[in-house]
Amino acid sequence: MAHTDSLDNDVTASSATAEAGAVETRGIEPVPESERQGRARELFPTWVAANISVLLLTMGAGLVVFNGLNIWQVLIVGACASAVSYGMVGLVSIAGKWGGAPGLLLSRATFGVRGNYFPGMILWIARFGWETINAVTGAYALLTVLRLLFGIESSTPLIVVTLFAFVACTFLVSGMGRKVLAVCNTWSTYLFGAFSVLVLGYLVWKIDWDQIFSRPAGSTAMLIAGIGTIAAGGISWVPSGPDFTRYLPGRTSSRAIVGTTVSGAAIVVVPMVLMGAVMAAAQPDLASAPDPVSFLGDVLPTWLAVPYLITALVGMLLINSLSMYSAGFTAQTMGVKLPRALAVSVNAVISLVGGLILMLVAKSFLSSFIAFLTLLAVSFSAWIGVFGVDMLRRRDRAVKYDPEGLMDTGRGSRYWYAGGFCWQAMTAWGLALGFGLCFTKVDWFTGPLATTWIGRNGLGWAVTILVSAALYAVLPAAREGVDAPERAEAERETVSAG
Repeated sequence: MAHTDSLDNDVTASSATAEAGAVETRGIEPVPESERQGRARELFPTWVAANISVLLLTMGAGLVVFNGLNIWQVLIVGACASAVSYGMVGLVSIAGKWGGAPGLLLSRATFGVRGNYFPGMILWIARFGWETINAVTGAYALLTVLRLLFGIESSTPLIVVTLFAFVACTFLVSGMGRKVLAVCNTWSTYLFGAFSVLVLGYLVWKIDWDQIFSRPAGSTAMLIAGIGTIAAGGISWVPSGPDFTRYLPGRTSSRAIVGTTVSGAAIVVVPMVLMGAVMAAAQPDLASAPDPVSFLGDVLPTWLAVPYLITALVGMLLINSLSMYSAGFTAQTMGVKLPRALAVSVNAVISLVGGLILMLVAKSFLSSFIAFLTLLAVSFSAWIGVFGVDMLRRRDRAVKYDPEGLMDTGRGSRYWYAGGFCWQAMTAWGLALGFGLCFTKVDWFTGPLATTWIGRNGLGWAVTILVSAALYAVLPAAREGVDAPERAEAERETVSAG
């Protein structure tokens, strides 16, 4: 008999009505094939909306001001970062249609029931960080709109109010589930796209292009490092990719999933990074502005800056909603005994507290953000390498993931391995994570290998993926327990023997 905990039983019981209304009630339990519908192209607005953030403008400006790149190098950075990072998101998303389950639940099959808690905890903490960063950016956008329209200057009480309002709206939208998010993402894509075209047109008309194209090229090292910095945002979405493909039928084209994911992200990332670079060439101090948003009021006229910031504000709210939506599954997988919508409230509270610290205490938003991105890329990459190899080993199986086994957290479960741990996956993950951190350098931490060629070029994340994948590939393949049909047959034989 399967040993499932009370949470898993509760969410399984509700699966029949999970999609009945506007509010999604399904938890982490795998979606049966009979309940799946849709096409890969429906992922396009999701990954467009996931990148609607003015932070990309700031990061594009940083490529010019801090990395010393010219416009053509920024174009290369944007294109390569989108292809690499969201290519990985798309590839891992294929596991969602295989198992019909969120990414971190599928990760149980890789790391074991108990082993999954270790990478899961890091992914959960990183999700808190992203939600805090996005909440702060959204609050700054709202503060900038109030300053431009009404001349209201920022103050501590106003910071608290705007941040609380943003987090509250995010919580409400994320709690509605994937159907509401899909509708909001579609309309947000149209609106933000239209205003981005207007901003681009204004820049084409106003910017001194001779100055833009005359900038000298930066070093190859800074170009490679820039790719890593921009790609870190996409890498943070990799474990969450299956969360948005779990409702797709198993017959959905894997190539279409990857292509739609990459194109949806790139259509936003590339022009946003380029626009930030163009703005920085005209106003170099914007990359070091005290917040990541206020410079738009100086670069753009009010009639354009205000509606653009409002649409960007909606976009950032949706990014956080997507993140909190995914984080709810993470919380349930980590053992939080709450329905998904309520589990999201844990993230909302943490992002509110963290946001207040970042806005009222931290001295530099941008330096804190870059340090976060750098550590984020390394920590997620260790999981990506192991999970990716595990996917390759499952690709030829008729049944890639056992739904009952994924929900079974008892000692006899299929994915219990040895004491609840897959020691091969844990070894590869732990060693690769430590190795990657050796090449990492941020404001408050410098690894012993940070001055090497790999460290100077910001490739710690790439090394982490390669090391974790290689180690897991050469270690003996883990032996899973029996699957559901075999378990039932064994029980029947036991009864007959008795």
